[in-house]
Amino acid sequence: MNEYILIFRHEDGQKVASPDQIQAWMKQTMDWVSGIAAQNKFSSGTGLPFEDARVVRPNNVVTNGPFGDIKETIGGYIIVKADSVDEAVEFAKGSPVLQGEGNSVEVRKIAKGDGTH
Repeated sequence: MNEYILIFRHEDGQKVASPDQIQAWMKQTMDWVSGIAAQNKFSSGTGLPFEDARVVRPNNVVTNGPFGDIKETIGGYIIVKADSVDEAVEFAKGSPVLQGEGNSVEVRKIAKGDGTH
């Protein structure tokens, strides 16, 4: 069994949701993750808040970020165990992140430390 990272991309991370919207989204997300964990397929994950974030660019240019000229932001990720990328994609299809217009979930296989893919 392999591990896959599901990366939550938000088209406009600068939009401010209401506290009620955030609470509803968090409950949906926790329920979704709990369903994956109930199958013993959840490895880890977390949200990525915007506070204390920086972007480092060539020539040691550091900006407060992830803001400004980017179209989308990464809001968090989870790592799941799956027998195939298709199984990981099925987990991703249930993500509440997809309720936001323009949002997406990127699914990537995690390379093993032993040099195999």
